[in-house]
Amino acid sequence: MTEEHDPHFETLLEFLQQQRSFDFTGYKRPSLVRRVKRRMQVVGIEDVERYIEYLEVHPEEFVPLFNTILINVTSFFRDEPAWEYVRNEVLPPLINAKGPHEHIRIWSAGCASGQEAYSLAISFAEALGHDAFRERVKVYGTDADEEALNHARLASYNAKDLETVDAALVKRYFEEANGRLVFRPDLRRAVIFGRHDIVQDAPISRLDLLVCRNTLMYFNAETQQKILQRFHFALNGGNNGKGYLFLGRAEMLLGHSNLFTPLNLKCRVFANVPTSGAPRMRAPVPLSDNVGGNDIMRHDRLGELALEELPIARIVVDANGTLSIANQKARVLFTINPKDVGRPLQDLEISYRPVELRSLIEQAYAERRAVVQTSVERRFHDGERQYFDIVVAPLFDDARAPLGVGVTFLDVTRYSRLSEELQHSREEIQTANEELQSSNEELETTNEELQSTNEELETMNEELQSTNEELQTVNEELRARTDEMNQLNAFFESVLTGMRSAAVVVNQNLNVLVWNRRAEDLWGMRADEVQGRSLLNLDIGLPVAQLRDVVRPCLSGEKDHQEIELDAVNRRGKKIKCRITCSPLVSPSKTREGAILLMEDLQA
Repeated sequence: MTEEHDPHFETLLEFLQQQRSFDFTGYKRPSLVRRVKRRMQVVGIEDVERYIEYLEVHPEEFVPLFNTILINVTSFFRDEPAWEYVRNEVLPPLINAKGPHEHIRIWSAGCASGQEAYSLAISFAEALGHDAFRERVKVYGTDADEEALNHARLASYNAKDLETVDAALVKRYFEEANGRLVFRPDLRRAVIFGRHDIVQDAPISRLDLLVCRNTLMYFNAETQQKILQRFHFALNGGNNGKGYLFLGRAEMLLGHSNLFTPLNLKCRVFANVPTSGAPRMRAPVPLSDNVGGNDIMRHDRLGELALEELPIARIVVDANGTLSIANQKARVLFTINPKDVGRPLQDLEISYRPVELRSLIEQAYAERRAVVQTSVERRFHDGERQYFDIVVAPLFDDARAPLGVGVTFLDVTRYSRLSEELQHSREEIQTANEELQSSNEELETTNEELQSTNEELETMNEELQSTNEELQTVNEELRARTDEMNQLNAFFESVLTGMRSAAVVVNQNLNVLVWNRRAEDLWGMRADEVQGRSLLNLDIGLPVAQLRDVVRPCLSGEKDHQEIELDAVNRRGKKIKCRITCSPLVSPSKTREGAILLMEDLQA
């Protein structure tokens, strides 16, 4: 009995469904068995029954088991060419079809840790603008993995997670916090996360875009069909505008053309097929020329006193790099001696501590504008720290020739300390808000599911009647095709049975595809014993190694016919002379798919 049909494994799946409401029966069984076995090896258990007992005693084991089964592999803008197509060819018509204030609804199903949902948010914010995005767009991110959703709700990622994202987008949409990059809180409110099982739970409805990338591939064909029907119901169609479906590279929809029509198969973008009949500053004032000499002196003295008594530190450096002025606050703060006025700035400690002033002065001259450097740290020997915002502003005469620069030191130490305290408070509030938001999102997701369920029930009678008619037609077609297939199989079997020669068909890898009854009589091996095995590895009394040089030219196209006679021993142990004729197996498209070998006992 294979592991895929092990009754103990089926008991484990029923146990998971009863204990944690996870239904994995729709997953592809080989990969599901492989992942569960991998987790059992980690905990050192080989027997499925013992593993069920282990889960009963250790309920914390459910989390790593589900993380192993639900592989959360995602990234920002994964498969960039496909995202480029969506941005250029899907978003513009989607947005243009909507009214200027009409809401846009997007669903990221199987969103894992949220990168895909935030990629959608960035794309729509770029297309609409931030204000319109905040007012009109809702992005729903759902997954069956609660731990992954907790990561998504934090909206916090490291630099490596964003290394493939354009630097300009990172700067516009993420803020640095504690060494990580956090999605902008004002835009984050438009992204809602909630737990959702796409197999069992009702879908979110009235969607304009549904993104489900590389998730369907984990389900079998029957479950995929069920999910796609729910997706078709969830997407807009007809009077509600066109709905779009964006899948991953590993998924196709060729078998569901009645639900979706492809827009770009390479990028896996489809459009929903509507169901027929369904509802659905002032300039400075110059001094007067009549001012007398005494008045000018008084004005100059007034300016000097105002600068000297300024409550912030300020120095002036002339165009030759000489310290011209240092007010009282600057002299006290940076221990500048009055005799230092008139000395080159480069000879003074203030030129390089707390910041390299000379480079900032050169930049201010070069760009002819004020240069600002914020939160510059100054350390003292006792461990105390002081913080400054430094402004270096060039000074020009009436002809716009540089006279020097003014350097202002704004003490922001108290502000920095208050900012740190405020940051701690914000983090505490943010944590509380995130918990509250998580609860709100769960409630909103539940409401969406209930609303979708009601809509689905309202249209179910019409859909069931249409489905019954379609099923009747499909059954008739299947019955006719089955009859044709049975006739073809009977005809093919009679042809192979009636041949006097042993017929063997191999593929490009020389694996056996066909082995007729005459081959069974000649070599003593049944067709089910050799099916899929390499012809060169069969122990049948024929020197099969010598067939390589006969078959290869037919497979490569060098020759269309090869013949060889070999000494062999048949199934009765009798020595015979065997003639082998080889010809290529050609497909309708003229491609060589394999080779046909006819083996004849020349002594019979």
